[in-house]
Amino acid sequence: MKRALVTGGTGFLGQKLALRLQAAGWQVAALGRNEAIGRALEAQGVPFVRADLTDRQAVDLACRGQDVVFHSGALSSPWGPYEAFFQANVLGTQHVADACLAHGVGRLVHVSTPSLYFDFRDREDILETDPLPAKGVNAYAETKRIAEGVVDAAHARGLPTITIRPRGIFGPGDTAILPRLVRANQAGRLPLFDDGRARIDVTYVENVVDALLACATAPAAALGAKYNLTNGEPMAVCELLPRVFAALDMPYRPRRVGYLQGLVTAQALEWAAHAVGGGREPLLTCYAVGLLAKHQTLDITAARQALGYVPRVSVADGLAAFAAWWKETAHAR
Repeated sequence: MKRALVTGGTGFLGQKLALRLQAAGWQVAALGRNEAIGRALEAQGVPFVRADLTDRQAVDLACRGQDVVFHSGALSSPWGPYEAFFQANVLGTQHVADACLAHGVGRLVHVSTPSLYFDFRDREDILETDPLPAKGVNAYAETKRIAEGVVDAAHARGLPTITIRPRGIFGPGDTAILPRLVRANQAGRLPLFDDGRARIDVTYVENVVDALLACATAPAAALGAKYNLTNGEPMAVCELLPRVFAALDMPYRPRRVGYLQGLVTAQALEWAAHAVGGGREPLLTCYAVGLLAKHQTLDITAARQALGYVPRVSVADGLAAFAAWWKETAHAR
């Protein structure tokens, strides 16, 4: 029986991965901070390690004796103080990589982000080898880029590593992407920039888990590299959003806004958040405007060839699964 640790094990992706590993016969533990979710995992037979990634000693102890460490833990948000992102995403990754090296862990599978690519330009079919912007679009992207460097350095020191960059993860249990869109639509604040012309990618969560499992057993030739992950179904925002709300049986109420108008509004809201809002996340950020207004699609050829990745669940089926979960759990929100 192989042993695995999932950092970020109480997060959206981490929970799904831990349960799939257990079902596949792995001896798996989930490291995270959410005690309620941790107890729920333990009730399903997955041991929970309550720890923060910034706690070097706790991370070191959790990595001891593992065959594979899946590092999905991170501070993922479009807004917040840089230091908080640095502590979680850079220092936390350093602690994981150091522990893996110290204890001879067989493989580190690192979950990164294609936010690294974003620079407010239309870009399609982005390759993993394409140049990155000189600076990340926000603190999250910047610190995740530095974290990739930490993983690369550990690989150079002899730790077998693989890094994935999954785009727009959604599905049952999602607490970020689709719920944000639903809340904005319900409040009549869902912006549709430039008529929703932008082509984007999303990825169903179980497809990402499939890729992570493939990373654990991928051949040596696949190690040390980065891999884009999407559903392989790029579509315009004006096509995706109606599908979301049709699946949810909700009226679709977009507000049409020009890109420049949206950007100016977001800049004003960001300034106000810093100046008088106590640093709280504004209703609209420049990053959010860019994501919904600019083409950004990824080439997943490398993942198909090196990992044998095939998106198993379509966007349509994924939206149906999300909608069913959303309706079933409405009482708990």
